[in-house]
Amino acid sequence: MSGSGATGIAAAAILDLHPAPADMRQLVIEGLSRSPKQLPAWFLYDAEGSRLFDLICQQPEYTLTATETALLEQEAPAITAALGPGTMVEFGAGSARKVAPLLQALAQPAYVALDISAEHLEAACTRLQGQFPEVPILGVCCDYSQLGALPEHPLLSGTAHLGFFPGSSLGNFEQAAARTLLAQFRRLLGPGGKLLIGIDQPKAVERLEAAYDDAAGVSAEFALNLLRRLNRDLAGNFDLEAFAYRAIWKPEHSHIEMALVSQRAQEVELAGQVWAFEAGEALITETSAKYSPTAFLELASSAGWQGAERWSDPAGDLSLHLLVQAD
Repeated sequence: MSGSGATGIAAAAILDLHPAPADMRQLVIEGLSRSPKQLPAWFLYDAEGSRLFDLICQQPEYTLTATETALLEQEAPAITAALGPGTMVEFGAGSARKVAPLLQALAQPAYVALDISAEHLEAACTRLQGQFPEVPILGVCCDYSQLGALPEHPLLSGTAHLGFFPGSSLGNFEQAAARTLLAQFRRLLGPGGKLLIGIDQPKAVERLEAAYDDAAGVSAEFALNLLRRLNRDLAGNFDLEAFAYRAIWKPEHSHIEMALVSQRAQEVELAGQVWAFEAGEALITETSAKYSPTAFLELASSAGWQGAERWSDPAGDLSLHLLVQAD
């Protein structure tokens, strides 16, 4: 869709390439048949889950968002100079708030946002277009991990593609899947494409666990909302009071593991089947890996990238890596 509003500002264009709905029932059966039980992390992000995640990012213990935003604002001139000209392509754009300093610093900015949620995508692009009325903006509703190629569009034709993947979202993927995703970005961005990616780094265990188990209980509510969604969408009968939230650092995997732990032996009906939970058994809701700069660059290298530049906050909590394609 495109057009002009009453202010005369052109509306951001939206392309709908949304994939066919996932077979949620089958994914639940597969996930609950695993040991330990684990469901896809995207199950957490219904409308209420997305609202709660935005609230998590505002909690004092969860410093990643504020740290990365400040780093982007401070280093935007240097970052955009290193990126060079081209169209910014953000993977999993969400609210698309972190790209603003880059659009402001680019000489001739153009922006393409890829996200699975059409509602969030349209709202983000509309807000951003109002903030930057002269910047050409395109939203593409899609599953970027399964996309065969970027769509044909004037913003993506005859220009370099500058990938943007902030928020340390790569950490939500197991290492093999993270490598596959980085290789997918390389294919989508094409020859000469670059990738700016935010990576959260290991730090004190107490800080890491607090970031994912805030004192206000928002992280716990975010996880428990998964059970509400399963009850609603797949005729489940989870008793939310029979599960407790837990976030623990797993040093052997260099990741935080978030889970809902059964407080007693129980059976739950879901997706037309009965599932037994032992007392103390965990249902893993998501993981978040943390990479040192060296470990991340080794992973990136295995997917066909090489490091060109790195920017970090003074405390060394987070890095922004600029990757270029290896020969």
